[in-house]
Amino acid sequence: MPEDAEFRDRFARVAAWIEDYLRETRRYPVLSRSKPGDLIAALPASPPDEAESFDAIFRDFERLIVPGITHWNHPRFFAYFSISAAPVTILAEALAAALDVNAMLWRTSPAATELEDVTLGWLREMLGLPATFHGIIYDTASISGYTALAAARESLGLEIRERGMGGRSDLPALRVYITDQTHSHIEKGAIALGVGRENVIRIPIDDDFRMRPEALEQALDDDLAHGRRPMCAVATVGTTSTTSSDPVAAAREITRKRNVWLHVDAAYAGPAAILPEFRSLLDPAHGAESIVVNPHKWLFVPIDLSVLFVRDPELLRRTFSLAADYLVAPETDVHNYMDYGLQLGRRFRALKLWFAIRTYGVHGLQQHLRGHIALAQEFAGWVAAEPQWEIAAPHPLSVVCYRFVPAGHDDAALDALNAAIMDDVNADGRIFISSTKLRGRSVLRLAIGNERTTREDVVLAWQIIRDAAARLR
Repeated sequence: MPEDAEFRDRFARVAAWIEDYLRETRRYPVLSRSKPGDLIAALPASPPDEAESFDAIFRDFERLIVPGITHWNHPRFFAYFSISAAPVTILAEALAAALDVNAMLWRTSPAATELEDVTLGWLREMLGLPATFHGIIYDTASISGYTALAAARESLGLEIRERGMGGRSDLPALRVYITDQTHSHIEKGAIALGVGRENVIRIPIDDDFRMRPEALEQALDDDLAHGRRPMCAVATVGTTSTTSSDPVAAAREITRKRNVWLHVDAAYAGPAAILPEFRSLLDPAHGAESIVVNPHKWLFVPIDLSVLFVRDPELLRRTFSLAADYLVAPETDVHNYMDYGLQLGRRFRALKLWFAIRTYGVHGLQQHLRGHIALAQEFAGWVAAEPQWEIAAPHPLSVVCYRFVPAGHDDAALDALNAAIMDDVNADGRIFISSTKLRGRSVLRLAIGNERTTREDVVLAWQIIRDAAARLR
């Protein structure tokens, strides 16, 4: 068979498998049934000496790989933050892989760079952000957050880019301010940047798991009075545990007076701002120095695609720009995106977001997000109406925290019971849920975000959860 015909046949076989998978995903257990070491034991210890056929490789993909997959792209994946890759974005990923672009410089693929400019301009407009913000695509919020922290450090004018931090008696302790609800990637970024964990300050939260502004103000003033240097305060819009939102406007006022960088982590909840009724989520962030939003969480593009919006892209470029002689390019008035972060090589991620926005349109995306939020509110209503169950946190978006609280159990017993419920539910295989801890208590979480999740899926989830509770009580 000619090589081009062979490729066409193989691609058709893969396309047919993907089509069947997306149509019949519910037949798979959401959480993989594999045990540690299963795949390692099933695969040869050494690579093959001779070429193997595509048929053999694909059979092993179905036989060995698929059983070891936890199906994040499953309509009944309700754990962590539920995500989904829309079919059209899978096609975009295939096209990006075929083009195999390294979009490090404008000249290494002008369309990749300029599509990123245009598409992120669209996203900025959809979110209602001011035109003063410039967006850059990274892989995950972990790298977006790290990048924002690096820019915040550079903004202090301490010559760390040139002189470093080691052995300097003139360098004060740099401080980063978070809460115990802030995602851990901020603390990891502070570790990587040499700030150190003891200089990551946890600001107390209120009864709704939001940062207390007066406590932030006190922490900043105390550090300034003792010769420490506030570097960055991080406010979250849609925390991972509860989707609570910090008082960003108050934090902005406090940090502006003290010339401290404000970074807003809206990785999950940010996309909700495309809904007019939720635009207020990001409105207070308009004065921040940086904002992160993850389209791969709730805008139906495959992981990974995180967007960092920065008010001063030139500062960000100055933070990271370092071009070897062989990378110096003559073009001016273009974005060479290798200069805006740690990575030199960059995949053509903008293509799948462009496909998604054009395929759904703003109204189509809004319809999906409204549907997810409505399903979450309905689920919360079922929980609240059920004796011996309680809602554990506010639930403005598509995540609900809840807890089984039958009488006659102390907190430790209730924690163990709720953990057992989660394990029993996940062992069933039809859905996958997760848990978190709020004020030291274990609570269950249900997150809705897959574009193919239906009301019937959520009804089934509540039935499975209630049945598990009844068995284990």
